Amino acid sequence: MMNIEHLAIWVDDLEKMREFYVTYFGMVSNEKYTNVKKAFTSYFLTFGEGKTRLELMKREDITEQPLRRGWHKGIAHFAVSVGSKEAVDLLTERLRADRYAIESEPRTTGDGYYESVVLDPEGNCIEITI
Repeated sequence: MMNIEHLAIWVDDLEKMREFYVTYFGMVSNEKYTNVKKAFTSYFLTFGEGKTRLELMKREDITEQPLRRGWHKGIAHFAVSVGSKEAVDLLTERLRADRYAIESEPRTTGDGYYESVVLDPEGNCIEITI
């Protein structure tokens, strides 16, 4: 059986991004990996054994393109299932209270998903869904 093993995001502030995903999405982080020769550092975050992981990566020579993240070709967003409408609402409100941008309020979409969309500290779109 195939599945997505991990997603990777280039980040500007590795520690801030790690803290965001650990705090709000309950992910568990490994120890920081550092490759001095390539000036590369990363963390792998996981929801649990055998589940899709998120790799946060940093290298000084990787720079942002002038386009808004999620609105150009490539990955537009990723979705995190939180289990219920109530959990979607609660996490959305927690993020709002902590001053994170809510891109789209909780709602049932045309294709039947109950979701909200929030932006992480560096502007990546995350769908919070059932």
